[in-house]
Amino acid sequence: MASLHLPLLFAFMVWLAPAEGHNITAILDGFPEYSVYNSYLSRTKVCDEINSRETVTSLVLPNAAMSALAAKQSLAGIKNALRLLTLLDYFDPQKLHDIPHGSTLTTTLYQTTGNAPGNSGFVNITNLRGGRVAFSAAAHGSKLDSSYTKTVREVPYNLSVLEISAPIVFPGLLDAPSAASSNLTALLEKAGCKTFASLLASSGVLKIFQSAMDKGLTLFAPNDEAFKASGVPDLHSLSSAELVTLLQYHALPTYTPKSSLKSAKGRIATMASTGAGKYDFSVVSRGDDVSLDTGVDTSRVASTVLDDTPVCVLTVDNLLLPSELFGRAPAPAPGPAALTPSPSPLPAKEAPAPTPKAKAPKHRHRSPPAPPTSASEGSPVGSPQSAADKVADEKSDAVRLLGTLSAAAAVSTLVALASVL
Repeated sequence: MASLHLPLLFAFMVWLAPAEGHNITAILDGFPEYSVYNSYLSRTKVCDEINSRETVTSLVLPNAAMSALAAKQSLAGIKNALRLLTLLDYFDPQKLHDIPHGSTLTTTLYQTTGNAPGNSGFVNITNLRGGRVAFSAAAHGSKLDSSYTKTVREVPYNLSVLEISAPIVFPGLLDAPSAASSNLTALLEKAGCKTFASLLASSGVLKIFQSAMDKGLTLFAPNDEAFKASGVPDLHSLSSAELVTLLQYHALPTYTPKSSLKSAKGRIATMASTGAGKYDFSVVSRGDDVSLDTGVDTSRVASTVLDDTPVCVLTVDNLLLPSELFGRAPAPAPGPAALTPSPSPLPAKEAPAPTPKAKAPKHRHRSPPAPPTSASEGSPVGSPQSAADKVADEKSDAVRLLGTLSAAAAVSTLVALASVL
């Protein structure tokens, strides 16, 4: 009987073991001949995109070739080039030399951006005479100017790092829009975020964002439909300072593209984060979908408007509502008629003041939670406890005890069970 349960035990232990992914920059740290390439992987955050892939082949360039590629190019253009050098399949030397029919097209990270026209997001791999393997862009007219040189590192069927002799490029690859040549307001309006752009300009927050673009800025811009959605709070009721805080909550003081958000852990501070409030949010990732959870609502990251280190502009489907301003139950926005001057308040006789315990005061800010008490509310400490309450408490204690069992204890239990059986 024990042998019958050993496969179950082994499967359970494998399930508990944490999955370890690859780290391309850590691997290349051990090879100084690729230090320039490795530095651009970090600066452009392409390393995060590579590390998020289960199966990938990274075509790396020696320092001289990488320096020549990067000369006088924007980081946005270099990022495109690095993405084109990242193949979304596993290629080791044997597979390169055994390509059926001598040639194949393979998908790259650049293809996944949605900015690759036609088949320009693919790379052509061709076996030539004499055992030489060459690479080129799949775009029409591209030449086989790059060759496989050697293998740098292999993690079978997950990660392959191969050195090639020259970059893989095509006309227009390096001509990506840059933050330096872009007008932030025009970019937002073109992306369908006119309301958000207008609020930034009228509140003065646009200047704050523009001054941050040199050091690092990630902007989450709600589209125009987000401001019309049901349940959206009345922004007219916010003070000027609160509106500025809300808009700053839609930005990070760092360059954090979508690929980096996928691997983000814990709460993320925003430009609204101060000593007076956390004003942070967490990230929820499911495959290629990324959502931002504020504690009040959740908003999906929809598209990338601009990705040029150190600036990234992303669109989101909903307003990001910080709990410090809206708690967990934001008041709905008024209808069009309510945008006119509000009527005078009701007479005092029609709105009697509530007793302190009957109704909480009306405001947008969330009150701190009440401290835990050891006795039931309204009962004096030390009063006798009913039998039903005692049983309920004992059940709760049992549930809490079970919740504290660690994964290691669970494994020990199964081992003991297997030995008995």
